[in-house]
Amino acid sequence: MQLDFESEKPIFLQIAEGLEDAILSGAFEEEGQIPSITELSVNYKINPATALKGINLLVDSGIVYKKRGVGMFVATGAVEKLRMKRKEEFYDHFIAKLVEEAHRLGLCKDEILTMIERGFAE
Repeated sequence: MQLDFESEKPIFLQIAEGLEDAILSGAFEEEGQIPSITELSVNYKINPATALKGINLLVDSGIVYKKRGVGMFVATGAVEKLRMKRKEEFYDHFIAKLVEEAHRLGLCKDEILTMIERGFAE
């Protein structure tokens, strides 16, 4: 996971998204432990409160949970929950906007599908 300190996206969101990416890719398996607040803050040279805020986003959404005195762990079902969340975000950020632009350009569904197929072929 890399953090972009020049990005407009807050560091705590980058932490949360980086951990989500690692969970989706299998780097952190369900019921496996994730790095601690201290490890994240030391490795990325960030304030521990920032790391905690990022992890708390994942706790609040049921992706990770805390075992008191042991650490933070990936919840069972987290991968599927993240996939569903990311699919919804994909639709909201890309597909809905693509359809709006297609309407403005007068493109029909078949033309869009042809363009998408071309993108997968390239």
